Amino acid sequence: MVKGVVGEETRLKSVEDRLTQSSPPAEVGLLIGKFTSALDRAFLFDLIPTPPNDSAQPACSITQPDNKKPSKSKSQPSDSSSLFIDNDWVAEHARQVSRMLVGGMKVVGLYIWVSDAAFKNSTIMLCQTVKGVADAAPVDWDERLLLHICYGPRRWNCRNCSLSSNITSTSLRPCDFKMGKVLSSLQTFKCMHNFNLRLPILHDSASKTFSDVLRHAISIHAKELAGAKTLIDGKLVVESESYSTDAVHEVELLLPFPDDCSVEACSQKDVVGVLSLSGSICSFAYLNSKEPISQAVTDIKGDIITSLQSRLDIICDEADDDSGNNLDVGSQVGDEIPSEKPVAQQVLQLLRKGCSLPFPRRVFAPWLAGLYVCDYLQPSETVEVLKDHCIELLSMKAPTDASTILEAEKEMLSLKTKSFWNVAVPSFSEIHVMKDKSKHVSEGESSSRKAGKPGHINVVAACLVLLLSVLVGFVLFFLKG
Repeated sequence: MVKGVVGEETRLKSVEDRLTQSSPPAEVGLLIGKFTSALDRAFLFDLIPTPPNDSAQPACSITQPDNKKPSKSKSQPSDSSSLFIDNDWVAEHARQVSRMLVGGMKVVGLYIWVSDAAFKNSTIMLCQTVKGVADAAPVDWDERLLLHICYGPRRWNCRNCSLSSNITSTSLRPCDFKMGKVLSSLQTFKCMHNFNLRLPILHDSASKTFSDVLRHAISIHAKELAGAKTLIDGKLVVESESYSTDAVHEVELLLPFPDDCSVEACSQKDVVGVLSLSGSICSFAYLNSKEPISQAVTDIKGDIITSLQSRLDIICDEADDDSGNNLDVGSQVGDEIPSEKPVAQQVLQLLRKGCSLPFPRRVFAPWLAGLYVCDYLQPSETVEVLKDHCIELLSMKAPTDASTILEAEKEMLSLKTKSFWNVAVPSFSEIHVMKDKSKHVSEGESSSRKAGKPGHINVVAACLVLLLSVLVGFVLFFLKG
């Protein structure tokens, strides 16, 4: 349970000044930060407002009961006002923003700018919105934060929201909140993770979709990363060691030797293809000076897997959008006719030819105090997409200097499959039939060799008789001479 919350003072004051000047009746947005289990604390980096929806309507607004009209008297303000929040839109905003965050940084909750009366009348809706955000942007934590910025009178209140299935008014509990210097105390860790994942496609998986099998492959790589040893700045990680320098710390992951049991293929009859996923992933993590060094390692490993999952989600999202237009995402090797469904949605059993699927590459843009946010670009996209997403989703100024954009992943991740469907892989019963046939053939050859021995002896005897007669003829010829 979070016992205390510390927010970056410069960013929170900037948000407060903006809200004071614009004076909207209500505003909802996301809390960006990180939970620290070792300290039972949460650190807030920034507050990001949820943009208007596709209909240009704000994500939240103040409503009044139908049987009551809002009071025009300033001395008798209406206490019946409540919030209306577009939960689905806020959750979608959280889902897209979570893809742009790097290791350790998460969507940790919501903030709401609203009067005290409207807040008290809307606790159930606020808890439901928080839960929707938690489902859209999962974090390994059983609670989220709800930060209330009250403008009458002006104050900041922070509460924990339990993610239990039954949402009640008791789901919100107050917690200690203060502002301080958070960003300046962060240390940066960077990792270039090179990998080459080759996994068999089993017969039982042939009825699953391409994306399902790929998610399984990513989960297997997550298990491999969990057991990886870590080098930081060329030294093996020691739990008690501290890294106080301001320089970027280089992280290297040493994967364990593959375990034969993880292949899961017992014999040739179980395997119908091979999936190969290889490439290089750039990952960042940010560590508070009071956190143990193991947290940076955990954040790096988690960021690598999250990055793979985010890329697959983007492919699947585009496949859903393109399915109505019959556009093919990826290509089947040697297949001249485009398939009706994108590769990500197709069943493996139908992919009788090998196929390849390019993964989006990860690019980074500077955000706050040396921190990076990221985005994923398809082969046909440029960094202008990154700039647009920074403005639209993060409400930040787009980077004007192209040199500040980090493109560490020069090449896209490569995913290829080789199908064995066209190769007649014998079943278990067919193997026995083939063995029986080979046994009969070998027995026939053996019997023919045995039957052929007398004939072989007769030929040798005839040759000996002929040679002997020739010799006798030569002897008689010389004797007569």
